[in-house]
Amino acid sequence: MNKAILLFFFLSPFFAKAQTDLLILQKNGSEVRTYTIGTDLEMQTIYHQWFQGTITDMHHDSISVNGLPFSYTEIAAVRIRNSNFSNTVLSTGMMVAAGGIIVLGGVNGLNRTDPPKDWYTPTGIALGAGLLAGGYALSRTRSKTYTIGKKYKLQYLVLGADKKGPATLPIAPSQ
Repeated sequence: MNKAILLFFFLSPFFAKAQTDLLILQKNGSEVRTYTIGTDLEMQTIYHQWFQGTITDMHHDSISVNGLPFSYTEIAAVRIRNSNFSNTVLSTGMMVAAGGIIVLGGVNGLNRTDPPKDWYTPTGIALGAGLLAGGYALSRTRSKTYTIGKKYKLQYLVLGADKKGPATLPIAPSQ
């Protein structure tokens, strides 16, 4: 048993992946998101085309999304999708409930044969408007687009050694 565990720890580095390059999305110098091989990326190029896929390779200053190589300088915008219960199901439910309150007020007014000015109460109007506005605001949080420019920038960080030789550090000339 102990020999098997020891053999596992000695052989595990052979099956591990090495560190790869990083693409860092920064806002005013602080990190917003980091991309590496295997990370999903949705981007707009400087040619106004949107691409979505998985980063399959990173080499020097280029990235490959589903096998298509791009220079990281060709990326004009990055979109990050954040789908969860509150901005998908809850937001839709709130907007449907707002529509239901408005329709129900009209149907009840017709059923009671009230004049149209008495169909809706101020609380019904306020509740319907609040649910509609809240549902719409929640639905707008599904995705955020970061336009590369003054506030946001992409930085390519080389971590691995060059294929031609070992990585070198810039050395200032001695005086």
